[in-house]
Amino acid sequence: MMYPSMRRMAAVGAAVLLTGSGALLAAAPAGAQDSQAGAPAAPAAVAPKGKVVSRLPLSIREQPKSASTFLGALKPGTVVELSCKKHGQNIAGNDLWYLLASKPGYVAARYVENLSPVPLCHK
Repeated sequence: MMYPSMRRMAAVGAAVLLTGSGALLAAAPAGAQDSQAGAPAAPAAVAPKGKVVSRLPLSIREQPKSASTFLGALKPGTVVELSCKKHGQNIAGNDLWYLLASKPGYVAARYVENLSPVPLCHK
């Protein structure tokens, strides 16, 4: 059984909650819900990543083939952002190469463990 003082406290608490929510609604900008009502927020685009798993520094090449111009190297264990994957020279049974997102060049997928799905290049 609820006593009269408990009922009064419950009623006062409900009134405070309702008043507080009205204040929050009044503070919202007038057009805040007009154009995007019900539309989900777009997730931030995150580049796929891969980890270099070679024992030696992994060569970065201008094209997806080992005879292409050398552009630099990545140390073993380095986590890199990948743009996309492309078919190229077969390296130890794997003909995929990853285009790096942060710098120009390709690395052989044979020596990169992809940490998230990598899309095919459109070119």
